[in-house]
Amino acid sequence: MSGMKKTAGTPEEGVGKQQEYTLEEAFVSLNEILTELDGGRQSLEEAFASYARGMEMIRLCNEKIDKVEKQCLVISESGADYEL
Repeated sequence: MSGMKKTAGTPEEGVGKQQEYTLEEAFVSLNEILTELDGGRQSLEEAFASYARGMEMIRLCNEKIDKVEKQCLVISESGADYEL
């Protein structure tokens, strides 16, 4: 599942360091980020960095879901010519 990238785990590491993410891993990461934000123990700068990482995770999830939807449409369209 290439195309999905992991952003670094801490705000100090930034977005430049990336690894592959599956859709499921992106959802887990997003949940962890939401838990961090809900905890209210972060400074304003940390909360903003968490928010930015969360928005990136949402973007990556949306891209992955869009890709799968397009693949399903192609399969559906090509299968429409066949009768069972």
